[in-house]
Amino acid sequence: MSERSNFIDLIRIFCHSGHGGAGSRHFMRNKLTAMGGPDGGDGGRGAHIILRGNSNLWTLLHLRYFKNVLAEDGEMGSKNNCTGKDGNDIIIEVPLGTIARDEETGKIDAEILEDGQEIILMKGGRGGLGNSNFATPTNQAPEHAQPGEPGFEGWKVLELKVLADVGLVGFPNAGKSTLLSVITAAKPKIANYAFTTLTPQLGMVSYRDNKSFCIADLPGIIEGAAEGKGLGHRFLRHIERNSALLFLIPADSDDHKKEFDILRNELEEYNPELLQKDFVIAISKSDMLDEELKEAIKKELPTNIPLIFISSLTNKGLTELKDLLWETLNKPQA
Repeated sequence: MSERSNFIDLIRIFCHSGHGGAGSRHFMRNKLTAMGGPDGGDGGRGAHIILRGNSNLWTLLHLRYFKNVLAEDGEMGSKNNCTGKDGNDIIIEVPLGTIARDEETGKIDAEILEDGQEIILMKGGRGGLGNSNFATPTNQAPEHAQPGEPGFEGWKVLELKVLADVGLVGFPNAGKSTLLSVITAAKPKIANYAFTTLTPQLGMVSYRDNKSFCIADLPGIIEGAAEGKGLGHRFLRHIERNSALLFLIPADSDDHKKEFDILRNELEEYNPELLQKDFVIAISKSDMLDEELKEAIKKELPTNIPLIFISSLTNKGLTELKDLLWETLNKPQA
C-alpha cells in the first residue's frame, strides 16, 4: 500500500442504531387461571453505536470498508412479564484524537482522547412498556402496550487529529522528514520535492533517564494553506492538538523572517488559538553556516522565541534541540 492509502484521517460512515422492541400485550392464561391480569413484558432497548478509544491505533484505515453500521433492534417483550433482550451494542474502536461530527449539522457528537474511553455515538431506541405497566384499579385489563422507539440514523464523519507533543511546521523541503528520521525511530519517505510527506509521520524521541516524547512531521504547509491550497486543512487539522510547534526553516532560505511570518500567518488564518502554543524555531542545514551568518539570521527572527541551529546531516545541535523541546513541554503552566 502507498503511504497515502495507509494513513486515513477522515472517513464518513452511515450509522443506524437499533429500534426498541415493542412491549407485549398479554394476559395471564393457564389451566389454573382462565382470566388472569396483564403480564406483558417490556421491549428490549435497541443497540447503541459506541466509539471506544484504542491507543494502539494510529489511523482510521480499518474503517475504510466499514461504511454501513447497522445495529440490532431490541426484542419484543413477552408473557410472564419477560423483558425483551436488548440489541447487541456495536463498538467502533478509533485512535485517540478522533472527533465524530454529524455530517448534516456539523455538530461534534464525540471526542475520544483516552484509551478505553467510550462515548455513545448514536443511541438505540427505548423499548416499549408492556401492558402490565398500564393496569390501574379502574382498568385492570389494559389492552394497550407501547411500541418501541425508533432508532436514529444518519451520516457521521470521523476525523483524526494526531495527538503528538511536538508538531513540526515548515515549508516542503525544510528537512522535517530528515530530522524525524534522525532523532526518532520513524522511517518517513525522504526526497527533494514538494509534498513528499503526504500524511503525518509520528515518532517517539528517546530522552534522558528513559523519558520520551512524541513528535509529528506534518505535511508541508504552503502560503494559502488556510484557504485550502496545497494540502490545506488536512495538514492544519493535525496541529491543533500539539503542545508545542517546532518551526523548521532551512539555512539556505532566501528570507528566514518572511518564511517564519508566512507559516505563522497560515496558522493564525486557520485558527488564532494556535498562536497560544509554545513556539521553537530551528534553523536546519546549518552545518553550512559560519558564526557571522548565524548572527545575521538571529537578527532577522523574533527575539522572544527560542532559536537553535541544527544539522540532521552532522547531528549538530540535536541534543540541545531535544533539551529545549523537553523544557518547553514541561515548563510550569503560568
